[in-house]
Amino acid sequence: MTSKIRVLITTPWPQGAVDAMQEHFAVEVHEGPLPMPAEKWHAALQDFDAIAPTVIDRLPPAAFQAEGRRTRILGNFGVGYNHIDIDAARASGLAVTNTPGVLTDATADQAMGLLLAVARGISLGDWHVRDGQWTGWNPTDRLGTQVAGKTLGIIGFGRIGQAMARRAHHGFGMPVVFFNRSQIEPAVSQGLGAQQLDTVEAVLEASDFVSLHCPGGSETHHLINAERLTRMKPTAFLINTARGDVVDEAALVEALQTGTIAGAGLDVFAEEPKVHPGLLALTNCVLNPHLGSATIETRTAMGLKVVENLVAFFDGETPPDQL
Repeated sequence: MTSKIRVLITTPWPQGAVDAMQEHFAVEVHEGPLPMPAEKWHAALQDFDAIAPTVIDRLPPAAFQAEGRRTRILGNFGVGYNHIDIDAARASGLAVTNTPGVLTDATADQAMGLLLAVARGISLGDWHVRDGQWTGWNPTDRLGTQVAGKTLGIIGFGRIGQAMARRAHHGFGMPVVFFNRSQIEPAVSQGLGAQQLDTVEAVLEASDFVSLHCPGGSETHHLINAERLTRMKPTAFLINTARGDVVDEAALVEALQTGTIAGAGLDVFAEEPKVHPGLLALTNCVLNPHLGSATIETRTAMGLKVVENLVAFFDGETPPDQL
């Protein structure tokens, strides 16, 4: 591998992953404003052989067609890629890869954590203690909802959805129902205590907790809308660690305000880092700043996945995670 191959990392990574990239390529890490400005993108596509974007980047499709483009591959740091116009990239001859598999457990842990936090009022209780609102134990103070034995509904039963089912069923004795666009092998479902249902609506109606694990993009934009929120039980909770635009946030705010559902735990938002002001005003939702993959082990592994894909590409091989 020649060090003349230039790679731009658009957002700083854990140092271990950067070091691994530098073993193979001449690397520059963008240290300026985030996300990287459009004008920087145009220049980068002329100056670098590969670019490693993240979910916060918004890649201008017109730039893919620019004359003199040097970039041959986008090594996306993340499994989701709805921030990249894949069709425009492919049409211009630009390869794109992602990092599946390595963030499965961390994201499922985050989803389970949000479920527990909102059901048991963990975040609110922490705030009350710090704010001096706790005056002592009493039998009716800050009562939450039991999790063990309740029904979990999952929308999207890929790697992360199945990992969530494993935690819920084997850890908390929760029956699991799920919707997935393709049929899941019965042996897989049975091993996770899960039953596949035919529609999203059927899952929403049957569940005490609903956890979203579907990809983003036009096909799932506002998948959870006002009408579907009414299909949930008034005692049910919605958990989203997928993509923010899978949920109609205005409709969710109204559902939380009116008691259509009991609460929500959100790790992703439609216009990050902006958060719908209605969500910020509510106490029956837990809000996290997109922490699904935020462990040092996972973020390092994601970077190593990008390195693996780029090394394969520049060795003339098909990258293992090419989209």
